[in-house]
Amino acid sequence: MSNSAQRYYTGSCDNVDRRLQRHNESRVSSTKYGVPWELVWYKKCDNRSEARKLELIIKKRGAKRFLSDQNSSQ
Repeated sequence: MSNSAQRYYTGSCDNVDRRLQRHNESRVSSTKYGVPWELVWYKKCDNRSEARKLELIIKKRGAKRFLSDQNSSQ
């Protein structure tokens, strides 16, 4: 989440720490205006296909609503 931009970024990768670092170094054009970014939720998936399906579910629902759903189910 970017507090400065008041938005969420949803994506998939094979190394969360490296990806977050790239976002915070403004090396990703789609997120360079939201620095600093902080990780608020992630899920380790078994393969790229599973990760992509989850990413699409989150994007369709909207990250804020998806996170709210996750918090209320815990």
